[in-house]
This record gives sequence, C-alpha cells and structure tokens, in this order.
Amino acid sequence: MTETRAPEQRLNRISQDAMCTACGLCQSFFGAERVAMAITPQGDLRPVVKPGASLSHTEIDRLEHLCPGTRLEALPDSFRSKNAHNDLIWGGYESLQLAWAADPAVRHQGSTGGVLSALALYLLDSGEADFILHAKASDQEPSFGQRHVSRTAENVMAGAGSRYAPTAILVDVLAQLDKGRPFAVIGKPCDLAVINNLAREDERVDRLIVARLSPVCGGYMPPEGQARFIQQDLGLDPRQISAMRYRGFGCPGPTRIELTDGRVIEKTYSDFWGQDESQWILPFRCKVCADGIGEAGDIAAADTWPGGSPDPDVPEDQDLGTNALIIRSQRGLSLVKRAEAAGFLTLGEKVSPAHLDSVQPHQRKKKLAVAARYRGLASEGKTCPKTAGLRLDQLDRALGLEESQRQEAGTRQRVTVGKASEPSPVAAAWFDLPPESVPEREPESETT
Repeated sequence: MTETRAPEQRLNRISQDAMCTACGLCQSFFGAERVAMAITPQGDLRPVVKPGASLSHTEIDRLEHLCPGTRLEALPDSFRSKNAHNDLIWGGYESLQLAWAADPAVRHQGSTGGVLSALALYLLDSGEADFILHAKASDQEPSFGQRHVSRTAENVMAGAGSRYAPTAILVDVLAQLDKGRPFAVIGKPCDLAVINNLAREDERVDRLIVARLSPVCGGYMPPEGQARFIQQDLGLDPRQISAMRYRGFGCPGPTRIELTDGRVIEKTYSDFWGQDESQWILPFRCKVCADGIGEAGDIAAADTWPGGSPDPDVPEDQDLGTNALIIRSQRGLSLVKRAEAAGFLTLGEKVSPAHLDSVQPHQRKKKLAVAARYRGLASEGKTCPKTAGLRLDQLDRALGLEESQRQEAGTRQRVTVGKASEPSPVAAAWFDLPPESVPEREPESETT
C-alpha cells in the first residue's frame, strides 16, 4: 500500500495515538536540530519536529523498529543459561532474589531497598563501567526528570529515588555509544526496550552497555494527575515549586515538595497516588504496557509490599526497604554475585513467581490483559506495538475468553471517548535546550 502520510505525520502519529513514552530516543536519532523533546501545551513531554526540518520515510521506518511505542521485545534467550526458568507472567529469569543495598545510607535513600543505586555504585567502583546513564530530578521543571550521566558515587546518589514523571534519559544515547566506553543504563522498562531494539542493529550496544537495569514499573503521573495533586490537593501554584522528590529516604519515604519561599511540604506515597490502584492516574500508554516488569533488561527490581501497596500501619520513613530482584540474564546474575562479594549488596532469601504475584498484583493483572487491550487498539485503527518474546497469546488464553472480551471492549470504549488520543505535538517549552546540555568535553557529571 502506498504511504500517503508525510514522514513527520508518521512520527507525530505515535504521540497522537498516546503511545509515546517520552524516552528521548527521537532527539538522539534525528538530532536536536531536527527533532527535540519539548513540553507541549497539554504538559506532556513529546518529540517535536522543528520548523523546516526534513525527515525521510526511510528514517521513520527505522525509528519504528526502535521506538518503545511501536516495538517491545524481551531480552533474547541467548542471554540466559540452559537452566534458566520461565514463568507465564514473569517471563524468563535466572533467579528471583530478595536484596537490599549493604550500605544503610544507600538503602535508606533509595526508592525501595537501594539495589539499583548499589549496583551502579559497584559498577563505577570496580571500573566495570566508566559511567551510568540514568535519571535525576529536572533542573528545568522540578516535577519532571532528566537524563543524568554519573561518574562518581555522589553523582549516582543525586539520581536515587523514583521519578514518577516524564523523563527522557535517551536524548543522546547514540552519542553515549559514540564514546566507545563501557557504561550501564538504569531506566524504565520502556527505556530498556529501546536499548534492546537498538542492539539488533548496532553491535556496540552489547559490547559497551555492560548492564541494563530497571525498576518494575507501574507507570508515572501524567499532567492531569500532577495538576490534581499540586494544585487541587495542595493548593499550590506549580511556579512556587523549586524541588520535588517522589520517593526515597524510607520505603517509600515521603513525597517532598520544596517551595521558592523556603517552605517544605511532605506528603505520603498514598497521598500522592491514592489509597489503591483504582485511584491511580496514568498515561494511556502505561495502562497498555506489555512490559512493566523489565523483560528487556538484565535485572528488574520490584517493590515488595504485600498486596502491592505500603502497609498503612508502618511509617513510610521507617520501613528499611527490600527489593525483589528478577535476575533475567547470566550477566545479571554474575553482577549480583560480584556486587555482594564486594560488599555493595546484601542478599536475602530466594522467592517464587507466586511471591511476585502477591507483591505485584497489578503487574500480574495487566500482563494477562495486554493482548486483549492491544486487540482493542488495533480494531480501532490505533498504533499498537509489535512484540516478541512476551507471551501475549498464551497470557490471553490464560485470562479466559469472557474477561478477554471485556478487556478488549473496555479498550475500544476508551478509544471512542478519546482516552487514547493526544493533539499533534507542538512545543510550549524546552524547544531549544541550552548549549551546555550536550557538552563538547567530558565533565564529571552531565545532565540534559
């Protein structure tokens, strides 16, 4: 069939169909002089084609093989040993293991048990990685996140704690590969999907990226959720906020808002998200995510709250925090063992997929429903990610015909009322990043 849309229309369609994850790949792929991440008038972080920029269909064809809005794949089986396990819900893994950062300060500051921070600290200390590509709080918009390159322990800890906000860590991922130096990536599962997709066509990925690490991700707060919390619940003007921390300094720790007049407001995790899953406000893309559990990475680190939410009887700043590690590759298993031996990680007991079901019930529910939700999208002519290695057909059969049909119908209804649609992305802010955002030389720490 002849393509009638212009290349820029094809790119914008991913955002218009609410499939963009704001990962930043487009800026790295096309170059910031043609496509840059920008805040839209609706408050979303989206790739915006700059006026006068020329894109080609060949480029869009290639981008669609890399973008997590159009393609998701599990880590190839070749990364696992012959003795690896496979679970219908949780996928392939070498081991399921409770763990936490051995350093009490790292454990306390981390989102749960500080495991991802501890692994980053080990990789730098051992020299196995020259730097860590991850996220920190944005210097431009306090409620957002931004790409962060860390070469020291201090830099790593500046990025500790989850960012429940748009965070484009991949705005210059190709430039990071161009350095020719070993590094690790800590990102959301959809960020690691890009790394996984890129590895199929760029041999540098498997050679230079020594670890792909992620949290088990339930999604982030979109603009309407942020506005409800900041403006309605707290009665604040967003312009009053100078800094915002979503988690950390306890498990999950307080949501902390610092104001320009010096005041500090602290609320609980439940104040921010709501008491249960029914109150969560998420981007549509997160509601239909086929890989919130990090199947594209070497290691995924999960919260371990029974029932999936913090215990209201335990003060959030007093829970020491324990991660459940889904160790998916031989490389990931070796990394965990080395980090433990070097004193960066403490390992607890091994657990089962049933344990993960009990502490991550919303992930189990969504995983079973994804195939039906994708059918609903496809039947309405919406962009629907292609997948490989994620067992969607088997999961759909396990869901059962009646519930599968209900999920498909629900998705079609959401499409009909506009829940799966966004305006074509245009820039309201961040259209031109400051020159120092992509430095010419190698400073100790870089942020974009």
